[in-house]
Amino acid sequence: MHFRKTSTKPAVAANQEGDEAKLNPDSDTNKNETSQLDDSKVHPLNVFKRRWIVLTLFCFFSMSNAYQWIHLNIVANIIETYYNASLPTDEYQRELAVDWLSMVYMLAYIPLIFPASWLLDRKGLRVIIICGTLLNCVGAWLKCISASPDRFWLLMIAQTICGIAQIFVLEVPPRLAAVWFGPNEVSTATSIGVFGNQVGVAIGFLVPPVIITESGVVEEIGQDLSHMFYGTAGVTTALFLLCLVGFQKQPPEPPSRAQMLALQAGLGTDNYLVTLFRLLKNWSYTLLMVTYGMNTGSYYAISTLLNTVVLKYFPGYQKEVGEIGLTIIISGVGGSIVAGLWLDKTKTFKSTTLMMYLLSLGGMIAFTFTLDLNKIWVIFISAGVLGFFMTGYLPVGFEFAVEITFPEPEGTSSGLMNASAQVFGILFTIGMRTVVNQASVFAANLSICIALLIGLILTCFVRANYRRQKAEMQVNYSRLS
Repeated sequence: MHFRKTSTKPAVAANQEGDEAKLNPDSDTNKNETSQLDDSKVHPLNVFKRRWIVLTLFCFFSMSNAYQWIHLNIVANIIETYYNASLPTDEYQRELAVDWLSMVYMLAYIPLIFPASWLLDRKGLRVIIICGTLLNCVGAWLKCISASPDRFWLLMIAQTICGIAQIFVLEVPPRLAAVWFGPNEVSTATSIGVFGNQVGVAIGFLVPPVIITESGVVEEIGQDLSHMFYGTAGVTTALFLLCLVGFQKQPPEPPSRAQMLALQAGLGTDNYLVTLFRLLKNWSYTLLMVTYGMNTGSYYAISTLLNTVVLKYFPGYQKEVGEIGLTIIISGVGGSIVAGLWLDKTKTFKSTTLMMYLLSLGGMIAFTFTLDLNKIWVIFISAGVLGFFMTGYLPVGFEFAVEITFPEPEGTSSGLMNASAQVFGILFTIGMRTVVNQASVFAANLSICIALLIGLILTCFVRANYRRQKAEMQVNYSRLS
């Protein structure tokens, strides 16, 4: 049994007022629809145990893709040594070429998120996940072939394919949570979805420095890279097969009244450009999209250049670089879970967003000013504080966006948020690399602090219009009356 949409929705092109009614939970039209939805009992509300299987499969897919994002850049100096024959001779260009192994994820996302969001809205979660796991698998196997000093170009192609797979990851958590989980679980489910991605980054920070030794011998590095690449290919192949068999598009019945109302409104069937236009007309959402991009873009830049930043102050501490990255992510996982539980309990989206942003700035300032103390244990502490709040901000920003744009498709709103993050990620990474080469690591980190301060100030102007909460309350009120 599959969930069917009713035919009560007015055509968007024919009736603009109908659009506004659907977008505004306070409208009379929406109240009438809410009452009809509740009274008809056509679609009973239910949550299914299978939701945890679906979420787990997605988390492992997200984990494997995020691992491939950073597993080369955390050993950037070794990658430069091994692929020296096929890299530019200029030092800055050579370092920037290796940086692009990370930034290609961001670059691929920007143009492709729009067709991917359209595909998610039209075809649902299963098609998205199958496409993503297949591309992730293909990219991993191509890396196995690229383990030769003269094949950096092939490594870049493989990484680009994995970057394309990422577009089927980042927009999914809020959509999966809304489709499968009840109203008191959605923020936690979104946090767990983001959690999988962060665990993948953590493994990407930790494992490569252990597998790949800094011997300086090209043949030994090549063997280590091959071991890492083949292991990754095996895991991604298994995940593709598991998702092919076990990932389901949606439950037989909606898990919440808000999801029922969104499906009844049928906004996913609207022209995709119309949906984008409505979102961009929402001033609060547009502002949140920019500030989310600045915060998350800072995280991307720091992760990409962590090897460069730490080794400037602590030469020879290759293994510790990975452990510092792991500290950032593990503490961030804790931040994501705590933030999700807090939001499910309090529903204080704007104040939580502001607090996480402020503390992200504080963590970045601490990280910047403790690097030159020459005490590695202090760096672990400041990196942990930075990770807890900066990574913990990710699901908070997602959920805040869903609240102020309901009932627009979650995949579209989160897709635009992530596109903003990729743009700022590229700008901040190139900017940091340039400042590091022309000035200092301290100046580069300070520029990120300034960017976060600007983002914090702009976040204060985002209006807290909790549309999804209003929809839930209206349906509950109609049941009582």
